[in-house]
Amino acid sequence: MVFKIESSINQQIILPEERGVTLFLKREDEIHPFVSGNKYRKLKYNLQQAKKEDFKTLLTFGGAFSNHIAAVASAGENLGFKTIGIIRGEELEAKISDNETLSFAKKNGMQFKFISREVYRYKTSDSFLDSLKEEFGDFYLIPEGGTNSLAVKGCEEILVDKDNMFDFVCCAVGTGGTISGLINASKPNQQILGFPALKGDFLKEDISKFATKANWNLITNYHFGGYAKINEDLVTFVNQFKADYNIPLDPVYTGKMMFGIMDLIDKGFFKKGSKILAIHTGGLQGIEGMNTILKKKNLQIIN
Repeated sequence: MVFKIESSINQQIILPEERGVTLFLKREDEIHPFVSGNKYRKLKYNLQQAKKEDFKTLLTFGGAFSNHIAAVASAGENLGFKTIGIIRGEELEAKISDNETLSFAKKNGMQFKFISREVYRYKTSDSFLDSLKEEFGDFYLIPEGGTNSLAVKGCEEILVDKDNMFDFVCCAVGTGGTISGLINASKPNQQILGFPALKGDFLKEDISKFATKANWNLITNYHFGGYAKINEDLVTFVNQFKADYNIPLDPVYTGKMMFGIMDLIDKGFFKKGSKILAIHTGGLQGIEGMNTILKKKNLQIIN
């Protein structure tokens, strides 16, 4: 893979002394401008495998503002793969030019197939995948969100030796691949906390398929209504965090996680002296699309 940056800096978030804990943010968002954060980690070994097996085409799935779709398109363009995106929502076909994510993916050569939300539910079925092979020919399949065993292997490389000092490692959770990698790479003294961007506890089963340890838990109180849903409190927090620390947060994943961590610190969830590492998983490309929605609702936008 041509993207050579393998490690990222840990940036300290200076907190009032009375909080009694130490907080750092691992800047995975700075790995690459378009294939950043956990998307780089998830794609690394999948792309190597696709090259090894001599595939020419990558096919994957995603929604209107998918960081994964944007990352696959960019990586494919850089590495010489043809890319195909199966997009949830037939109505989006007429709105590509109004959608920053899809416009970016198209500029990077991605071919789209737009399907209804009903059909999208069958995206993992053998019959549906067979129909895609009939339509597009042979391809290397990357799941929605990028999570598979090779993705988890890549995410295991997020934590390095210098991170052994931390008592807690926190990350946002979408499909469960990133937190699974963190769990597998963690030390016995560490607790891994996941902050799901979606409603519900169903992710525990998905994570358990890949995680090899039991030192983890999901904090399910900070999804703000579900995937890609936000409110003014979250936007205000994201903007204030950037003003205070000069670190942009995406509102779908890392913004919700950091809101949750700060709230838990205020509530005394972490014992005094705890050292906390939060993972910035990127996703900043989605801010423009979210701002389009916020503007239509006459709400505060993300700076």
